[in-house]
Amino acid sequence: MTTTARVTPVGTSLDDGFSTKIALAADPDISFWEKSVTPLGMDGGDPIDVTTMFNVLWRTFALRQLFQGTPVSGTAAYDPIVLDQIVALLGVNGWFTILHPNGDTWDVVGGLRMFTPQENQEGSHPVANFEFFPTNRLAGVETAPVHTNAAT
Repeated sequence: MTTTARVTPVGTSLDDGFSTKIALAADPDISFWEKSVTPLGMDGGDPIDVTTMFNVLWRTFALRQLFQGTPVSGTAAYDPIVLDQIVALLGVNGWFTILHPNGDTWDVVGGLRMFTPQENQEGSHPVANFEFFPTNRLAGVETAPVHTNAAT
């Protein structure tokens, strides 16, 4: 067994999520205004069950070797004209950028998966849910997300 002491992290944590934005290379001035954004995450996938009849007490697992980025989602205010822009973007693979409050960016290959307006009602700001899916594939070639540190 190896017990590990926690060490002070490097870098600086974000103090506030304001302002996080999404920019599409294919339409950088798309007619929506981000209100909330769930940035890119990483997913190692479900573990592989490697349990055999020789196990005695515990199931055993192996970790996968390939991983993927998680969908980038959020809510946005919008101009109804955005639906024409959405039609032009759905199913189109290309670069999009997540701009973080500290100036860092993540450039990701993927595309707009969905844009769904929420219910409009008197006294509330009309918004829509959106989701971008990272494909990690450009022109048939595996293409990893690229992080740019604003401090460098």
